[in-house]
Amino acid sequence: MKYKRYVSEFEQFLNQYKEEHPNVEAEQRRGWKIWWDHRQDLDELDRQRQDSVETKPYYYG
Repeated sequence: MKYKRYVSEFEQFLNQYKEEHPNVEAEQRRGWKIWWDHRQDLDELDRQRQDSVETKPYYYG
């Protein structure tokens, strides 16, 4: 006896959306590479941390 796998309404929606818009996943990967997959300049990050001014816990006073 073969059982059907449960597919939620949300998963059905996503599957249908991906079928209708085949470029979505490629655009997601492209955006991920632009914003996250790049080398960090650790020296620059350290300079930024040293140059930043600590925010007071309550600054509306």
